[in-house]
Amino acid sequence: MTDWSSAGFATRAIHAGQDPEPRTGAVTVPVYQTSTFAQTAVGQHRGWEYGRSGNPTRDALETALASLEGGAHGLAFSSGLAAGDAVLRTLEPGDHVLLANDVYGGTYRQFARVHEPWGLAFDPVDLADFAAVEAAWRPETRMVWIETPTNPLMNVFDIAALAEVAHRRGALAVVDNTFATPYLQQPLLLGADVVVHSTTKYLGGHSDVVGGALVTSNERLADQVRFLQNAVGAVPGPWDAWLVLRGLKTLAARMRVHCDNAHEVVAALSELDAVRQVLWPGLEDHAGHEVAERQMRDYGGMVSFRVATEAAAVRACARFEVFTLAESLGGVESLVEHPGRMTHLSVAGSPLEVPGDLVRLSVGIEDVDDLIADLRKAIA
Repeated sequence: MTDWSSAGFATRAIHAGQDPEPRTGAVTVPVYQTSTFAQTAVGQHRGWEYGRSGNPTRDALETALASLEGGAHGLAFSSGLAAGDAVLRTLEPGDHVLLANDVYGGTYRQFARVHEPWGLAFDPVDLADFAAVEAAWRPETRMVWIETPTNPLMNVFDIAALAEVAHRRGALAVVDNTFATPYLQQPLLLGADVVVHSTTKYLGGHSDVVGGALVTSNERLADQVRFLQNAVGAVPGPWDAWLVLRGLKTLAARMRVHCDNAHEVVAALSELDAVRQVLWPGLEDHAGHEVAERQMRDYGGMVSFRVATEAAAVRACARFEVFTLAESLGGVESLVEHPGRMTHLSVAGSPLEVPGDLVRLSVGIEDVDDLIADLRKAIA
């Protein structure tokens, strides 16, 4: 396998773990659509024995993901929540986790309804407030779960500073890097121990696959998660792995357009009288702008904004045409949603409840003039 570690990001996205197939010379990694592998003798195999334990297509994806995040180990899962679940399963009953007080609703639901009944304690906290972090810390705190930028309020947290706090107290720093992607932000290089992704989003990039991944350089943690990956079995099939691998090849190019379009969409939103607040880290008045400028290459394609009322937000969502009303994010097409009634309905009535007047955009890579015209028509 060629060593691509010294190559640039876009080069690694196309080549890391993806050498031409040696038997035929196929330039694209094949889809090894098989559940089992012939063994050369009893208990002797060529590196793969059963599809849940490993697959050459999945191996290529895991190698590429590790390379892009600057980590030693990449592990692919059937969804982003499955990847997060594997990380949390490395903890023990009685352990405590601090997490951002506006994490993705599915993450909060997993903490509150799956892991807390099992014995894991957690506290949501404003991770930008280091006094609050210190106050919430317990002797049994073993992990800080950082999502930045957050979904859907677009808060930004200082990864390096939080990792330093965690390490000083003997805990791990885990970063959900789904919104930023490794093209815009590389948490491991900022001191984090684990990076988690929903590969469904920007990494796949075409709204045609569900998947997840984590990357780490922590050998012990990688061994634990690899065991869980096989023992629990929440792994992607080879076709799903291939789709994400295909998406990675254009990640750098796509993210540049997502970000460029977001800059112009934000400018257009800021001019509309019906919009009372735009939430995007690229704005100079954003509370996390300085941190984002320091730890991100650009500010991403996710934009949220608030209007006068929940009814106005719902009406606006229904009037878009170029933006598709749908959950998820990170595809080439632009999407609009009402988080309070859609992706974040699971946190209604909790401390993480999303404002009803909030609308979230996933800015795609269409012609930006068409996106802006659609915005103005829907919101005016």
